[in-house]
Amino acid sequence: MKKMSETIVFFGSGPVASESLRLLAQAFTIEAVITKPRPPHHHGDVPVLETATRLNLPIIEVSTKVELTEKVTNAHLSSQVAVLIDFGIIVPRAVIDAFPLGIVNSHFSLLPEWRGADPITFAILSGQKQTGVSLMLLVEKMDEGPLLAQGDYDIEPNETTPTLTDNLIQLSYSMLSEVLPAYVADLIQPIPQDVAANESPSPLAISYSRKLSKDDGILDWQKPAEQLEREIRAYQGWPKSRSKVGYIDMVVTKAHVEELQLAPGELRATNKTLAIGAQHNALAVDALVPAGKKEMSIGAFMAGYGQKIR
Repeated sequence: MKKMSETIVFFGSGPVASESLRLLAQAFTIEAVITKPRPPHHHGDVPVLETATRLNLPIIEVSTKVELTEKVTNAHLSSQVAVLIDFGIIVPRAVIDAFPLGIVNSHFSLLPEWRGADPITFAILSGQKQTGVSLMLLVEKMDEGPLLAQGDYDIEPNETTPTLTDNLIQLSYSMLSEVLPAYVADLIQPIPQDVAANESPSPLAISYSRKLSKDDGILDWQKPAEQLEREIRAYQGWPKSRSKVGYIDMVVTKAHVEELQLAPGELRATNKTLAIGAQHNALAVDALVPAGKKEMSIGAFMAGYGQKIR
């Protein structure tokens, strides 16, 4: 792929940013990668730092807004525009203004829907049929910047947060590869989100996602089975959907809804199936991870643990 003649600066820190950087480096010359450093005593992955090092890209490490401002304003960067994905530090106005064409944020929802920290998970939790990617110019207010482009993505019935994330990363890369050169060439003008929403045939209401906590992963049998099934798909990876069945702690990794009339938390088990009552209908478990074990099918689980939960 022919690279854009203009260089860009990349802001990012997490796994989504890491894969996005790997892809963007194929289409753009990266002047610098601005990312968080490895925390003290941290022995796990530092995704963007590792990817940038492997690609031999210049790296600027920052931990705070103050450090970000100081290092960017003193770096004498020549890029007209920057790209921000999954960064994790609030970007001050002085940093945005360091780039004549601003900072383009690739946000994984159809703004103004699901502004905030976790739009992918909340798209699945809400049961919506469609989401997408919004390319917007970064402003100091959270996810309220004007739009350069939006791309739609139809959510599959069995979509999980990991699979949806991978698909939206690819969509984001495809959009940035086309939109960013056009924006730099002054062929695209940003549109305020309220104007774009009014022009849409199906305007989206403003909504906000939030950071998840470990407690979000506890399966609550007072909820409808339809909601629990979406949670299981949405919480794959983290915080995972956890419950205790009999004396067995487990993480449910796959399930479907069955039209059974069981009391919330009531079990209906056979040699190969397990259904658990919810506020409406029942949740039939298809695969799970018992504490300390590997993932197994419900048939394998019932063969080994069935007598302990009946």
